[in-house]
Amino acid sequence: VQLQASGGGLVQPGGSLRLSCVISGFTLDYDAIGWFRQVPGKEREGVSCIGSSEDDTYYHDSVKGRFTISRDNAKNTGYLQMNSLKPEDTAVYICATAYGGNSKYCGSGPWDLWGQGTQVTVSS
Repeated sequence: VQLQASGGGLVQPGGSLRLSCVISGFTLDYDAIGWFRQVPGKEREGVSCIGSSEDDTYYHDSVKGRFTISRDNAKNTGYLQMNSLKPEDTAVYICATAYGGNSKYCGSGPWDLWGQGTQVTVSS
């Protein structure tokens, strides 16, 4: 059982990245998927979460209108499309899953599995 996040990198302000979270070892159909970010010295922050239904989504106020979360159950993968990136979006982005969860889990979980992070750096 594994969550593999990828897609991070260095991008200029205003640029875009798409993060992927590939889940292996179980099927994703009934799991919520969450994206979190961690900056040294700060608490981990729930960026965006999606329930098993694609219309059940949550976005942190700081990313509303810029980020879009989605899922492809056939590929067992979750995505986070990040547009109009800002320097303050710089962080390690981490994905997580919760069986039977929903988008409200972005607040406090509980989350079953965590992946390793992928670094996103927004800088000119």
